[in-house]
Amino acid sequence: MTLSTPITNTYQRLAVSPIIIMSALTFTAAQAPLHASAQASIEASAQAEEQPEFCGQIPRVGWANYEKLDVSDDWFQVYQLHDDLYAISEPYQWQEVISYLIIGESRALLFDSGNGMGDIKRVVDALTPLSVTVLASHSHIDHVGGHYQFETVLAPETAFTNDRAKGRGNAFVAEEASTAALCRPLPNGVTEDNHRTRAFTPTARVEEGSKIDLGGTVLTVMMIPGHTPDSLMLLDTAKGRLFTGDSYYKGPIWLYASETDLPAYARSIGRMADLAPTLTSIHGAHNEPYSDPAELLKVRNAFTAIMAGTRKPDEVLGTQAIYQFGTFDLLMQKDHDHK
Repeated sequence: MTLSTPITNTYQRLAVSPIIIMSALTFTAAQAPLHASAQASIEASAQAEEQPEFCGQIPRVGWANYEKLDVSDDWFQVYQLHDDLYAISEPYQWQEVISYLIIGESRALLFDSGNGMGDIKRVVDALTPLSVTVLASHSHIDHVGGHYQFETVLAPETAFTNDRAKGRGNAFVAEEASTAALCRPLPNGVTEDNHRTRAFTPTARVEEGSKIDLGGTVLTVMMIPGHTPDSLMLLDTAKGRLFTGDSYYKGPIWLYASETDLPAYARSIGRMADLAPTLTSIHGAHNEPYSDPAELLKVRNAFTAIMAGTRKPDEVLGTQAIYQFGTFDLLMQKDHDHK
């Protein structure tokens, strides 16, 4: 997810309350000097309190089911989900975006490439010697940030995709590298003032029904517009895996940006829900790497109720309305029914 314009209240991807920056501890000159160790403890506590609220929830509980690999560093946390599947997470930035490396017998696919703040190609190269193709679930900045590092880039042919492939300058993305967005320092060389999303060039196009043959693993592209015009998912029919991007993940699903099309999302979540009985796992693009396929049925039913006007928001803040359903929320414009 990303925003084309700022919003009044910024939400982290799993918790539904606004990011809260707590004030640091302060001391007056009249207070007695502290022992160095005590002062260090206070400063550490103050630093912890200054962090965004979501930092206290990292790592999310769902990661405990998987092995974290040594290739992880201060920015990327890498987990092996299966012999042929890795989740590359950026948990210390408020998007908590997850990219997936899918390994075949002859080549590999990186599904999403993250924020572009860290060196995701270094991680990928450490995980596989195979040739790697990259494809985004959609073209928001937190999913195409590392595309420029790869020679083979797949993308759908849409105006939205082609526009976002031009990259975005610092004015558009600086907030993503701000103190409010971070639990840890940025990777070397990246600052709030110089962060940008670099341009990339698609080398081949995909569309509804395209097959990506990795050797022993075949992924089917399914176009699911709604969150963005170019949203897509990948279906591994043989293994029962569905990679859903931002059209479904654990947490608040963002459906309020100017490029969001709610009628299109209704059709897309319907397609996704129809697949649920054939699936063994859902892999969304934020927060945690696994969800039960039955969640897709819940999202479809929840969205249908909202659009029918039978489900009212649990909270309205500014122009946004939050609808809470336990394992997921839907974040929409409060006047969505007038669009």
